[in-house]
Amino acid sequence: MSNSVTVYGIDFISVPRRTKPITALECKLVEDVLEIVEMHLWENFDDFEEFLEGPPSGPPWIASIDFPFGMSCRFIGNMGWPANWADYVAQKVEQLVCRQAWRNVLDDYKRDRKRGDKEHRRLTDAPAGSVSPQKQYGVPVALMFFEGAPRLRAADVLIPGLQDGPLDRVVVEGYPGVAARSLIGRISYKAESPSKQTEAQCQARKLIRDRLLGHKGYDIYGIHVRNPPNIDFVTDPAGDYLDALLCATQAAWAWHNGPPNFGLPGPICPTEGWIADPKVIRSGR
Repeated sequence: MSNSVTVYGIDFISVPRRTKPITALECKLVEDVLEIVEMHLWENFDDFEEFLEGPPSGPPWIASIDFPFGMSCRFIGNMGWPANWADYVAQKVEQLVCRQAWRNVLDDYKRDRKRGDKEHRRLTDAPAGSVSPQKQYGVPVALMFFEGAPRLRAADVLIPGLQDGPLDRVVVEGYPGVAARSLIGRISYKAESPSKQTEAQCQARKLIRDRLLGHKGYDIYGIHVRNPPNIDFVTDPAGDYLDALLCATQAAWAWHNGPPNFGLPGPICPTEGWIADPKVIRSGR
């Protein structure tokens, strides 16, 4: 594995647009130093696909993307879908004609099930504190999966535990929430609605940034993060910039762990995937 690699932290969204783009932070990792290079704002999925399809002969890169790559083993088993990520994404998800058809699949599944047995979390979700990938409302991670997973399957990228691919084009699942909690605990640091955005959240974002750039960030991830003065990770109240930075740090940590698992806890359920973060990994061993 190269000691120098381009790193991307990507805050994904199910409906990218000018007012709410996919936020992608490009960095350069040399040894254990992560230098922030540039922020990219992708207003449509064409930009995201172009990134994934980039030149195969280009420099090595790794990306951490913030959405659930897979559904739970329980959901897949109950649905009778193929017990392999690429197969069920291709045969069951990509064949749906629209997002509403995917919503209907999830709603039909829940309709006659008992309370508490309607939406299932993956093994990685409990230690990460993340919700079920079936969740459609609030943060609609189910819709993010619907838009993101087929595009990953179609790309020539390596997804540890889910898809074979070149060692110099690696994609791991990120989750900035677990990284933020490791740095400052369970403190709110962002909100989409202006009515819920507070000065206390701004101070929490500043604390996350400062600790990530300081000794605590290195103690957790083994990475020295260098923040250029032209990118402000604090004043964005939705936290998209900061979430992209947290994902980039998780990607850098994964690259340091190297193949074949890039830090994942050995064999995992071949339908689910796993979040690349040391706290989550330790819980899965």
